[in-house]
Amino acid sequence: MELTLSMFLIVCPFAFLAGFVDSIGGGGGLISLPAYVIAGLPANLAVYTNKLSACLGTIVATIRYYRHNCIEKSLALLSVLTAAGGGILGGKCALMVNEAVFKIMLLVLLPLIAMYILLKKDLDPKKEEKISQKKQYVIVGIATFILGMYVGFYGPGSGTFLILVYTVLAKMNILKAEGNAKIANMTADICSLLIFLSNGVVLIPLGLAAAIFGIAGNYIGAGVAIKNGSKVIRIVILSVLFLLFLKVVFEGTHFFIKAL
Repeated sequence: MELTLSMFLIVCPFAFLAGFVDSIGGGGGLISLPAYVIAGLPANLAVYTNKLSACLGTIVATIRYYRHNCIEKSLALLSVLTAAGGGILGGKCALMVNEAVFKIMLLVLLPLIAMYILLKKDLDPKKEEKISQKKQYVIVGIATFILGMYVGFYGPGSGTFLILVYTVLAKMNILKAEGNAKIANMTADICSLLIFLSNGVVLIPLGLAAAIFGIAGNYIGAGVAIKNGSKVIRIVILSVLFLLFLKVVFEGTHFFIKAL
């Protein structure tokens, strides 16, 4: 596919915004993917190329969280292994299971999750809510495996969901949840990116240009999250859930109209 200057001018600014949002509450793909499509890329090429820019940006955000001690190191290796396993399995299952199943689930789950966040003033667990390390390992292992499968199946909002699971069920500090979610997301992204690159379906020049802007957005966004903590993360997560809900409703409506 021939690349034009207008493609770079459209995609790169949105890649910066996507990186900024993704580093704080996940869901950057809800911003960057439409930008690639608006720029004129077919949907499949948009997904493949976006994975390159998103992956590199996530790596930078992960490093910044690590340097600020926002990663639970004892859980990091577990997150990598389970996210990789889930990502590989999810990619294979995507060929057999209808994506509409996940969209129906999201239509039910998204309003409930948003309601929970609105009612819960602080995402950080209270001291009395702490759980045993063994139970935390089990929750994190299952959650990151499912995340990998979800990325392979569908993808949008995966990091947001994982942050919520880490804080609500695993009782992790919000910044630790952010850092560990980035590691899991990064692993799942790398697994799928390697598959795309090996099949030669990534527009590398455009992906690398977008990656530079995405890296800047991720770096700045991670700094904002580290400085402001739960308050800004909560706002971004709610915004991402709202955008994802609109996306699912729009796609479902379009599919229904097309079927008629």
